[in-house]
Amino acid sequence: MPITRKISKVLKDKPTLEGAGVHLNRVFGFSEVPLLDPFLLLDDFRSDTPEHYRKGFPWHPHRGIETITYVLEGDVEHGDSLGNQGVIGRGDVQWMTAGSGIIHQEMPQGDGQGRMYGFQLWANLPAAHKMIDPRYQGVLAGEIPEAELADGARAKVICGQVAGVSGPVRDIVTDPRYLDVSVPAHTETRLPTPPGHTVFAYVIAGEAYFCTEKDPFSYQVEGRNYFDMRRDPLLVNRELALFEDGEEIAVITEDQPVRFLLVSGRPLSEPVAWYGPIVMNTNQELRQAFEEYERGTFIKHKA
Repeated sequence: MPITRKISKVLKDKPTLEGAGVHLNRVFGFSEVPLLDPFLLLDDFRSDTPEHYRKGFPWHPHRGIETITYVLEGDVEHGDSLGNQGVIGRGDVQWMTAGSGIIHQEMPQGDGQGRMYGFQLWANLPAAHKMIDPRYQGVLAGEIPEAELADGARAKVICGQVAGVSGPVRDIVTDPRYLDVSVPAHTETRLPTPPGHTVFAYVIAGEAYFCTEKDPFSYQVEGRNYFDMRRDPLLVNRELALFEDGEEIAVITEDQPVRFLLVSGRPLSEPVAWYGPIVMNTNQELRQAFEEYERGTFIKHKA
């Protein structure tokens, strides 16, 4: 029998301000390093209020990481030091490998109803790859395949593979998997996960249990005590479950369906030196990056 992962921690997003004054919700970030290694940050920028996101993220640098932007509704205009310009639209994904350094801007525009829904995930790069040439993998909604899973569940496969379906984002060094999973109500299903990889599920609609543990189990999340004699606590919209090691996760729904992001990646187990948009392995490398940015020698690639 496959080993089912147990929940090791539950996180709930917190309101924060970023960029030029963008209101968003941070699910995890600097204070959780290295808990979710190789992942550094997850922001939920779902909003129906244009004045909360229109100021956007003007020109800023990145080095040593990958930023993964997944848009559900609305548009995000972007441009960069590679000379790229474009729009990340409804259902699209932009997987940016900053590598040795890139300067870019991201300006959320929303849609005709004022909606701007999406997520940005940061993934760390190993020391041996931090100074590789930057690149983009831009994926349109229609290019993202959907896998039919057991028990009526289904998954949009952005990166990695599930049920024989491979995502369009390829050749990522941490071997990540990024799925947008939907499970109908009154369903118990299992999803395979790579042993030894960090795995988390972030609920974006509905609710579900993510463990079949029958023993009484209690812990605290954001000041609320959960205790359930049957199984682990019910996770709802904007809550994240981080799992212990294993070969699969269990998802149990009752009266409501659930939709969640299921993300996994190979841990790097390397030191992290992080300030703002730049993540390196040592403070010396970090200082060098900012000195180069000030001197105008930050960009190593040819535009």
